[in-house]
Amino acid sequence: MTIPLHYQSITEIAPRIAARELTAVALTEAYLGRIEELNSSLHAVVETTADGALEAAAQADREIGAGNYRGPLHGIPFALKDNFDTAGVHTTACSKLFLDRVPERDSAVAERFKQAGAVLVAKLTMSELAMVGAPGYGEEARNPWNLEHAPGWSSSGSGVAVAAGLCAVSMGTDSGGSVRFPASANSVVGLLPSFGRVSRHGLIPLTGSIDFAGPLTRCVRDSALVLGTIAGHDSRDPGSANEPVPDFCAALDGGIKGLRVGVVQQDGDGWHPDVLERVASAIGQLETLGASLHDVQLPLVEHAHIAGSIIYLTEGFEIYQQQLRQRSQDIGPVFRMYGKLGGLFSAADYIKAQQFRSRLKKEVAKLFESVDVLALPVSNTPARRLADFDPFVLSDGIRSGATEVFNLVGTPALSVPCGFSADGLPIGLQLVARKFDESTLFNTALAYEQTQTWHTRHPPI
Repeated sequence: MTIPLHYQSITEIAPRIAARELTAVALTEAYLGRIEELNSSLHAVVETTADGALEAAAQADREIGAGNYRGPLHGIPFALKDNFDTAGVHTTACSKLFLDRVPERDSAVAERFKQAGAVLVAKLTMSELAMVGAPGYGEEARNPWNLEHAPGWSSSGSGVAVAAGLCAVSMGTDSGGSVRFPASANSVVGLLPSFGRVSRHGLIPLTGSIDFAGPLTRCVRDSALVLGTIAGHDSRDPGSANEPVPDFCAALDGGIKGLRVGVVQQDGDGWHPDVLERVASAIGQLETLGASLHDVQLPLVEHAHIAGSIIYLTEGFEIYQQQLRQRSQDIGPVFRMYGKLGGLFSAADYIKAQQFRSRLKKEVAKLFESVDVLALPVSNTPARRLADFDPFVLSDGIRSGATEVFNLVGTPALSVPCGFSADGLPIGLQLVARKFDESTLFNTALAYEQTQTWHTRHPPI
C-alpha cells in the first residue's frame, strides 16, 4: 500500500526531493492542504505561513535544480510551537500578553532549519506560556486518535501536527515532559536533548534553567537527522554547551547486543495496566535483540517533582511578575494561579531545590555507571479525556516525576511509540541515556522501532 505523501518520513521524502522526483512546492502544498482540511477539528495550528512557505519552497526547488542541494532537510516543511520566534510571523506563546507580537528575528532553532533549506508552514498551538492545559486564546488542540482526549501538554499542537500529517517535523519545548507527553499521546517520536545541546535563543521562556527545545518526528531516524541539524553551541544562549555534535545518523545501525538496559521499577499504584503491559513488552523486545536487563530504582522521584515545581514556578514568577501584577486580566486562570504561586516560595526554598538538583545529578550519574540506557513509561496513563482533566491539579492524570528527573539532571530522553491501550490510545516508551550520549539513545530506539509497526500507524481522521 502506498503511504500518503503527508505521512511519509523525512528519510523517505528527502531522496526524492534531491533527485527532483518530487518538488518542494508540491510537498508544501500537500501539507498546507492537509492543514486546511483538518485544522478546524484538530486546532493544532494557530497560524499558517502559506505565502512565505510557497515562496521558500519555490526557492528550494530552484536551488536544488541548480545543483545547490543543502541536505536532507532542503525543501522539507516544518512547524514550530508558538514560543519560537519567527521573523515577520506572530509568536505569542498562545497568550494574550503577546497577541500582537511579531519578532524581527528568528530564534536559533528557526535559523538552523532555514539554513538547512527547510520550509516553515505553521506556528502551533500550545498551553499558555508553556505551563499546562489550554492556550490563552483560541481553541485547545485535540488528539487525532480520539478528539475527546487530550493531546499532551504543553507542546500539544506539535504532537498533533506530526501525528495528523500537517507537517514533516515539528518543534516543541519541554520543562518537565512537554515534548515527551505529546509524543506518547499522539504516537510519534519526541526527543528531550541533553541540556545545552540545542540553543534556546529566541524562545519565549517558561523557566530559566529547565527549559529544553526538542523535535517531534515520525520515526527515530528523522529525530536523529533533525537533532544533527539544530544542535550546536550558541553564545547567545547562556546555557548552550560547547560540545561537538556527532553525525547521529551515521552511528545508527540498530545493533544493541550487550547493551545494559536499566529497567526502572514502578510501584504499580495508580498505573494504567495497559501502560505497564505495553512498556514491559517493549523492554522485553530489547532483551530479545541482545540487550541485558537490570532492575533499577530511579532515585528521589517524588522529591524531584517537588523540587522541579519549586524551580520552574519560582523562575516563571521571576520572568513574568510584572505582567502578573499589572496585566493579570490578559493572563488565563491556569498560568495566573501557578505564576503567582511561584512568588510564594522563599529564596531558601529555591536554594534547597537547587541543592537537591545537584544531589539528583550525582545519583543519576551513579546509576549510569552500571547501565547504558534507562527504560520506563512516559506517563502512568494513556491520554485522558479533556473533560476529565483538571489543570488546577498540576499532576492530574499524569505522573511527571519520572520525566522531570531528566529535565533536572540534563540527560537526553526520548519517547518512542510502543503500542496502544484497549481503547486505541497511544502509549510511549521512554528511553534515557547519559548526558550528550544521544547516539546510544537513538540506536536503542531504532533497534526497537525496527521490530515494530507502531510508528507506521496513523490516526482515524
